[in-house]
Amino acid sequence: MKKLEKRAILCLLLAAFLVLGAAVFTVRLGMEGGNWASYYANRHVFREGRLSVGAVYDRNGILLLKNDKDGQHYNDDRELRIANLHVTGDLDSNIVTGANVAFRSRMIGYNFITGTSGTLLDRLDTETGISWVDRLGSGRKATLTVDAELNRTAYRALAGRNGLVCVYNWKNGEILCLVSSPSFDPADENAAAAAKSGSFLNKAISSCLTPGSIFKLVTMAAAVENLPDLENWTFTCSGKYEVEGEYVTCSAAHGTQNIYDALANSCNCAFASLTLELGPETMQEYADQLGLTSSYDINGIAAAKGQFLFDGAGIQRAWAGIGQYEDQLNPLSMLVYVGSIAGGGTAASPVLLKGSRTSDVELLDAGTAAQLKSMMRNNVKSNYGDSNFPGLELHAKTGTAEVGTGRSPHSWFTGFSGDYAFIVCVENGGSGIGSAAPVANAVLQELKH
Repeated sequence: MKKLEKRAILCLLLAAFLVLGAAVFTVRLGMEGGNWASYYANRHVFREGRLSVGAVYDRNGILLLKNDKDGQHYNDDRELRIANLHVTGDLDSNIVTGANVAFRSRMIGYNFITGTSGTLLDRLDTETGISWVDRLGSGRKATLTVDAELNRTAYRALAGRNGLVCVYNWKNGEILCLVSSPSFDPADENAAAAAKSGSFLNKAISSCLTPGSIFKLVTMAAAVENLPDLENWTFTCSGKYEVEGEYVTCSAAHGTQNIYDALANSCNCAFASLTLELGPETMQEYADQLGLTSSYDINGIAAAKGQFLFDGAGIQRAWAGIGQYEDQLNPLSMLVYVGSIAGGGTAASPVLLKGSRTSDVELLDAGTAAQLKSMMRNNVKSNYGDSNFPGLELHAKTGTAEVGTGRSPHSWFTGFSGDYAFIVCVENGGSGIGSAAPVANAVLQELKH
């Protein structure tokens, strides 16, 4: 009898372990099933290491990429493929921001009930016209917020030059334009091997660059909130400004200026003075507060973090407040900051998947945002010229970032028009108004129509 009791207890324990194991497996399946389904060894969704299910569409329903058992099939238009490379991805998944990598789980369409959806549901979709996959919560496609034709316009405007263009709606967070150059044709099996250096990098999201004078918008925010009587502030620029026996220089002697003039003229000497008056702690505080040293999460894609150094010698601090020295800016973070100026201090966090939920990022006091907005509008009216941007009522700031002896500076242009904030960089392009501004205008004019 005792043997029977012991055996019964042992059976009960084994049954309990079996139930417990099943429960743990079920919980892990619910939590991690998507990752398991996305593993490259899953031959149901991968062929020879390449995704074999799912499709990528732009915001207007243009098919950019379709994966099936025969391979990856891109849009028939070569220029469109090249312009949208960094949002669709390449054949071998080298571009981490491409949909085939970043949104792999979504394109596989994993669901706790149906797994990776399977051929039965695919057949039902075809026969009935009803998306059973979508009804059960999968999808097997990624519909992006970007406009493929707008990306083409941006790519054409860059005209083969290295750089980036990004436009987003600061109210709802949708990224409408996201172009990085150099690029290549992802449908060409041999193109990746022959691609130029930097072709795999989505520069707006994943890079950091010397910002030059667009960083003066950060210094100006700190000045507005920390320096008294700024409305009556004046500075006389002689073309150079001495700091401990060394000099910050300007492109010209700007003479006596008020604070609006200093920003419109992008006066290095004036901003060196403001930076030193504000001090390194305040400058670092504002670089952090305005989101420039943080990483934005774009539907699971982590943006690069900017880096700024204000605790060097006096001349180094002065140049850092002008966007030089060791300053390294992530373009997307600057885009959100500019969007917050447009939005009265608040902007939506950026997203790339259509229909995504977003959250608001509060970066500025409303009064500070209003003053910066007025200053950026003055830049265009008094310096850049409204006639160069017809019908846009643009608020903007140029930048010309020195990047080393013997190399032309990076050309920057950032700002907003209506609901759209933008940032453009033409690497080694020269002046901001000469190279980057026309690119921004071409994209914004297309967006307006």
